[in-house]
Amino acid sequence: MHIDELLRIVIKKGASDLHLGAGRPPFLRLDGDLMPADWDILDEEEMERFAKQLLTPKREYRLEEENEIDFAYVYKGDDGLQGRFRVNLYRQKGSVAAALRLVNDVVPSFEELNLPLILEELSLERRGIIILTGTTGSGKSTTLASMIDYVNNRRPVHILTIEDPIEYVLTDKEAIINQRELGVDTNSFMDAIRGAMREDPDIILIGEMRDRETVNATFQAALTGHLVLSTLHTLNVTQTISRVIDFYPETMQKQARLMLSETIKSIISMRLLPMVGGGRIPAMEIMKVTGRIKEFIEDEEKTELIKLAMEEGEDEGMITFDRYLLKMYHLGQITYETALAAASSPHDFKLLEQQNTDFSDKVLNRVEQFTGTRGDGTPAGGI
Repeated sequence: MHIDELLRIVIKKGASDLHLGAGRPPFLRLDGDLMPADWDILDEEEMERFAKQLLTPKREYRLEEENEIDFAYVYKGDDGLQGRFRVNLYRQKGSVAAALRLVNDVVPSFEELNLPLILEELSLERRGIIILTGTTGSGKSTTLASMIDYVNNRRPVHILTIEDPIEYVLTDKEAIINQRELGVDTNSFMDAIRGAMREDPDIILIGEMRDRETVNATFQAALTGHLVLSTLHTLNVTQTISRVIDFYPETMQKQARLMLSETIKSIISMRLLPMVGGGRIPAMEIMKVTGRIKEFIEDEEKTELIKLAMEEGEDEGMITFDRYLLKMYHLGQITYETALAAASSPHDFKLLEQQNTDFSDKVLNRVEQFTGTRGDGTPAGGI
């Protein structure tokens, strides 16, 4: 039995992920929910065989040495069916397990992803740092690819990506794009970022800010006039700021706050939610740096005021999760139960919903700014 037979099932069913492990059948993720495939229970021998089918000798050595590895794998069927997968192989209870995510061959547009129009403006920034945050599977990588593709269609620049692994294979359009994969094209994020300074990029995509060294290099790239895009596994804007600062020892945190306030352009937090009628749709929290927010980043005691500044900064293109959720609920994109379960503060969300209609009208009248949907509900591109 070849693992390609399982990957074919993933593609045909439109699943986003495949989970494999000894002692259970394969599991597929469909519209956010895990369900067992119509397949026998796998044993350790089968899992070892699947791993060997996916691995090159170099990667097999890395798995033996490190007990986990990320890479990309392309399925090509005899009938023309094909798909690209992001693969993570790891060991649990002494045996091999795997998580494989299907990545689209074509980078989806903002409209196809139901992303807000404000991301078009942010994608065309010339310098600084833009961080996308969210849990695993919240759409960060796909959104980054869509932002890069948006620039690729519009600006004659050099875009350099450093990924683990490469998910979307991007081709030159108006821009030229070079993509480097950890373990294949470079040994580490740090080596690749150091090299990037000699490779004349305009835009650098760093797959993940993993440690202080990576964050330092990101700051330096932004301070020298580059636009840097990256991700963090955090839930909201204020938590993202705290996470970046926490990479540094206490004696360096004041300096880190200054560097962050000088370089950050925007933080975008994402959650994928079940959509009315099927499928999933992103809810977002968007912060853009203003003079006021810069002050709040620099002063630890004022960082919690950033949420208030975002609530008052809709004209600047900002919005909090709970307000975004309320807007989606009013547009009929998600149910009230979905919105309440996803809210940062269910209590505050209930209060927002119970406020007078002036608030709802205000949200709906500004929906076009965030989503490309007009206040009367007719589509104008976007969500």
